Amino acid sequence: MAKRSSLYIRIVEGKNLPAKDITGSSDPYCIVKVDNEPILRTATVWKTLCPFWGEEYQVHLPPTFHAVAFYVMDEDALSRDDVIGKVCLTRDTLASYPKGFSGWTHLTEVDPDEEVQGEIHLRLEVRPGARACRLRCSVLEARDLAPKDRNGASDPFVRVRYKGRTQETSIVKKSCYPRWNETFEFELEEGATEVLCVETWDWDLVSRNDFLGKVSTTPHHFLQAAPTVLQHLRSQAAHSRGNLGSLQLEVRLRDEMVLPSSCYQPLVQLLCHEVKLGMQGPGQLISLIEETTSTECRQDVATNLLKLFLGQGLAKDFLDLLFQLELSRTSETNTLFRSNSLASKSMESFLKVAGMQYLHGVLGPIINKVFEEKKYVELDPSKVEVKDVGCSGLHRPQTEAEVLEQSAQTLRAHLGALLSALSRSVRACPAVVRATFRQLFRRVRERFPGAQHENVPFIAVTSFLCLRFFSPAIMSPKLFHLRERHADARTSRTLLLLAKAVQNVGNMDTPASRAKEAWMEPLQPTVRQGVAQLKDFITKLVDIEEKDELDLQRTLSLQAPPVKEGPLFIHRTKGKGPLMSSSFKKLYFFLTTEALSFAKTPSSKKSALIKLANIRAAEKVEEKSFGSSHVMQVIYTDDVGRPQTAYLQCKCVNELNQWLSALRKVSINNTGLLGSYHPGIFRGDKWSCCHQKEKTGQGCDKTRSRVTLQEWNDPLDHDLEAQLIYRHLLGVEAMLWERHRELSRGAEAGTVPASPGEAPKDSLAQLLRVLQDLREAHSSSPAGSPPSEPNCLLELQT
Repeated sequence: MAKRSSLYIRIVEGKNLPAKDITGSSDPYCIVKVDNEPILRTATVWKTLCPFWGEEYQVHLPPTFHAVAFYVMDEDALSRDDVIGKVCLTRDTLASYPKGFSGWTHLTEVDPDEEVQGEIHLRLEVRPGARACRLRCSVLEARDLAPKDRNGASDPFVRVRYKGRTQETSIVKKSCYPRWNETFEFELEEGATEVLCVETWDWDLVSRNDFLGKVSTTPHHFLQAAPTVLQHLRSQAAHSRGNLGSLQLEVRLRDEMVLPSSCYQPLVQLLCHEVKLGMQGPGQLISLIEETTSTECRQDVATNLLKLFLGQGLAKDFLDLLFQLELSRTSETNTLFRSNSLASKSMESFLKVAGMQYLHGVLGPIINKVFEEKKYVELDPSKVEVKDVGCSGLHRPQTEAEVLEQSAQTLRAHLGALLSALSRSVRACPAVVRATFRQLFRRVRERFPGAQHENVPFIAVTSFLCLRFFSPAIMSPKLFHLRERHADARTSRTLLLLAKAVQNVGNMDTPASRAKEAWMEPLQPTVRQGVAQLKDFITKLVDIEEKDELDLQRTLSLQAPPVKEGPLFIHRTKGKGPLMSSSFKKLYFFLTTEALSFAKTPSSKKSALIKLANIRAAEKVEEKSFGSSHVMQVIYTDDVGRPQTAYLQCKCVNELNQWLSALRKVSINNTGLLGSYHPGIFRGDKWSCCHQKEKTGQGCDKTRSRVTLQEWNDPLDHDLEAQLIYRHLLGVEAMLWERHRELSRGAEAGTVPASPGEAPKDSLAQLLRVLQDLREAHSSSPAGSPPSEPNCLLELQT
């Protein structure tokens, strides 16, 4: 059994933020830190005090994390970004919200003395003395302390206080990973209740010393818990000074105890058997799951089921069953797949998991062009802004008619380019997506065969492809990873109008869609032409037989894309002396399931840098090492087994964490993964982080291989998906039993079961029995925990 923790984070919006710019506004963005380590950065929303982000993330991390903090920042082009305020949620706070924390919370002021981080390693012993026992406190080392000086480090020392006496360690210059190995003794009386206080400070020659954090504990409690402990540094609770505005968040902590695969096989096999039987199944468990799933958790259940069946090669069959279930209860064509049913939610998840690369290929160039042109586009006469046009000082007001005509021309060009790209993309569409749309098309045509319903099968396909996939991606390209930044107001309006046009095409240009916004009329010729193009595209898309499906799948699998690719700056340490940022060279990198390779350009010949099996760790590098906070190191062994390190510089914190996450995922099963590393570099004759002189010695910080970001192209985790489905079914077990009793009463020879052992031998009874077995497996298995370190660590606090 293994314990896995993850954080679902949605940063919704801010309101009433203070103005940080001379214009009376701000350019806010958010930085998310887990235990003071930056893991996410939202896009900047320009010139507003009430920003909307709407960004979602999921982070997988060790179950031992302590807090997640949200810092609202103001971006400045010429100076250091200003800190507006923060919100901090501890792990205990999140655990007290089983359904997740959701709502508005006030920002608190960020006090540098409260921004502590890191851990300190202490040892406490009791020694006999002539008159009384002696308390011996050994201050061994600390790691990941907050950098307080301009050089990106600190000059830490420790102050130990007990019973009115104070003793201090020596000062370790320019290090956030100091080693002291100094011991202090105090007189210890029997039953003493005095508090031992261990404070960490950054020494400054001219100004006052900076506080780095502290540990406060009663020695007797300390000794009973563990004599040698590494404890996290703590600060005082943050407090608000004045109105700094509010932040709306949704944060959900999920801790899962995942059993071995064999424990989930009965559940997986039962659900797969039901899907293979389809509408002929005796108990129709999938239908029953839909009935007992509430609206608020339907998306999660749909995603988990979809991933489970995708891993079993049954995604198409699962979706086909959902199509049939929804069609069986639908009589009006205009309501088909328009609700947030399990079928609709599962199909949305399916397209994001299986079709995201296809979406990028079709939409990417069009979206990029809209962002680059930055043209003013408006079709609604009530919203038109008339501007001056002309050149060389000969300006004249642009008429409303001219604005509308130019806007229509721009939108017609974008819509035409998109439809042309879509028409050419049939072969690029993944085989499993084409086969699923084929099933959808056939099922709808069988359900509504009349000539008056000729367009209904096409609209069924476009309701997912256009209305639930392409249009949302056009309106919010940042959320579909098409762009790194949110669009400005002008570009957002262009994207919204383009998305509306795509929706009109997807609705087959129905009178209802035309009547809703009559001012979209200038696009009608392109929309009508687009309907014909789209119908032709769908006809070709669904024209795929089983053999063609297998052949296409095989062809596409041979052209598997890299796990991640993009430009990075590389530097490999050579010789001694200072390493300058100019030593980095820009190259294009490709991470596949075999190696990390590079080339001069995306299309030039690749050269392998590191074999995947040789990676031992992927970690961040201290800012002071290269003068940049976006450098990572890949520690690996070469062909003869010698340890090597490649240093790669990224352009921002998001790119850094995305690369680290990708490298950790693909190497998670490697042998010889490191448990510790050096966050600095070996310069001259010592490590810049901890000043150790042995180059191959044990690292001074722990590796963070379990901290990863969830991406759309992540490998499927079959056991975790099965566990999540089990947990959901356990939550609705009472409803399942009630349904079982109803079915039993309705059977001619049925009896009302008093316990699981008396249940009839049908699929629902099997499911209830499987849930009981899994519950017993969970209760009998010891809780999994991460490997312990040779000496435990304690936390510092104020």
